[in-house]
Amino acid sequence: MIATIFSPLSETFIQKALLGGSLVAIVCGVVGCLVVVRRMAFLGDALSHAMIAGVGAGYLFMKLVFGKEAHAPAMLLGSLIAAGITVGMIAFVSRVSRLKEDTVIGIMYCGVFAAGVVLVSVFRDHIHIDIVHFIMGDVLGVTDTDLWVAGIVGAAVLTVLTLFFRAFQFSSFDPVAARAAGIPVALVDITLTLCVSLVVVSAVSMVGVILVVGLLITPAATAYLLCDRLDRMMGLAALFGVTSVAGGLALAMALDSAGGGAIMCFCTAQFLAVLALAPRYGLLAGWRRRRNMIPQQLFEDILGSVLRGKPPVAAAVVASHVHLHRGRLARAIATMKSDGLLLESQEGLSLTDEGLLHARRLQRAHRLWETYLARVGVPEKELHEKAHVLEHVHEEEAVDYIDDLLGHPERDPHGADIPEDFVHVEGGAPVPASFLREGRRATVVSAPAATGLAVGQRIAMAPRRNEGRTWVAKREDGSEALLDHAAADAVMVQPDSESGLRPAVRPAK
Repeated sequence: MIATIFSPLSETFIQKALLGGSLVAIVCGVVGCLVVVRRMAFLGDALSHAMIAGVGAGYLFMKLVFGKEAHAPAMLLGSLIAAGITVGMIAFVSRVSRLKEDTVIGIMYCGVFAAGVVLVSVFRDHIHIDIVHFIMGDVLGVTDTDLWVAGIVGAAVLTVLTLFFRAFQFSSFDPVAARAAGIPVALVDITLTLCVSLVVVSAVSMVGVILVVGLLITPAATAYLLCDRLDRMMGLAALFGVTSVAGGLALAMALDSAGGGAIMCFCTAQFLAVLALAPRYGLLAGWRRRRNMIPQQLFEDILGSVLRGKPPVAAAVVASHVHLHRGRLARAIATMKSDGLLLESQEGLSLTDEGLLHARRLQRAHRLWETYLARVGVPEKELHEKAHVLEHVHEEEAVDYIDDLLGHPERDPHGADIPEDFVHVEGGAPVPASFLREGRRATVVSAPAATGLAVGQRIAMAPRRNEGRTWVAKREDGSEALLDHAAADAVMVQPDSESGLRPAVRPAK
């Protein structure tokens, strides 16, 4: 059995395919990591397709000038020139037009590729290039020249990346900080583009356009799902590239198929397996996180049920309010305890100071939304359920807007007190007098003359009149200042830290 599996390795063409493919895969994997983190994948595709123009031009030059059919150095040089022209045109058009770089890449690489196809077809009597072979490659037909080219280019590129790794790393993740630190980011970008071009050019003749793009992107993307460090990512990408080549060649031998296609199929299958099973960024790990995640709405429902139940409240009572499975409720309570929102004792659950603050904000939002819904004509029997959904929209600005729109109501449609805007009133900064409830004392900071109040005057808020539309501010001499909504908003006061308030929350009847 083992002899059957390894018997193809005795064939010279398989050995060359494995060696050449591994050389290409290692360099492509390492360079591909920088391509992936910089979101340059489309550029690699563009360069690989632009190669046909350079290969055709180099072939034609050697044929017409020196009378030689195929000359690898000339075609390599032509490919590099084509890559340089493509990158230069992309940079130029991106700078002088309003088009995004990805759009320009699509335009230019298609144009250069098409120019190469036209060149080959027009001079077909002089250029003998198989377009299908150029695109698909023939990894099973690797020559000694291909191996030398791949080895020399790979060694040169890996040397550059090793010597200037920190510069590549810094400029890839934070180019602004890299520029501030004195790193020539533009030169680094040019060097990386040149490295990508060299890798693509050296590999296209051996593995084809499709496979070189696949080996440049897929192993690096596979490693990206497993690593948070660039150096480890590069090592894993090189490993995944080699396993793709080895596994793909084995698959090609077993199915008697094209080597390049089999390698890419194996590489893609490898990526999909890691995508599913990666411990942190895989689909299964994401499903587990979502399954164990406690939604913010559920946290708030638990806080509200504990507040309404007059703490301490038994967990069973909370479960009956939030309609949650005991196991998931236990996880939610444990998370809220660790977050400092809940306390648990033998008697049941109670709120911490922070938990009470969140619960009061939630209750204020709920009762304001009920009041708003009643004003716009929602039937009374539907108020609670609709407000229960809207209460989770309790950003301070949104709730303050509803509060002001309603005229700072004191009670909801069921007769329960609406908590005051304690975030602002207890925040220590001056607030409009309209925020103050009955019993609050404050010092006037500024007031229009028409209100009859003076700066520095002490006031205490009396019960409102005219169905809550008139604020009553009592001066120390017992006289009253009557303020409508606009006037109460215009009077700025500094609330006392303690004003002998009645309880801020009265349960609904």
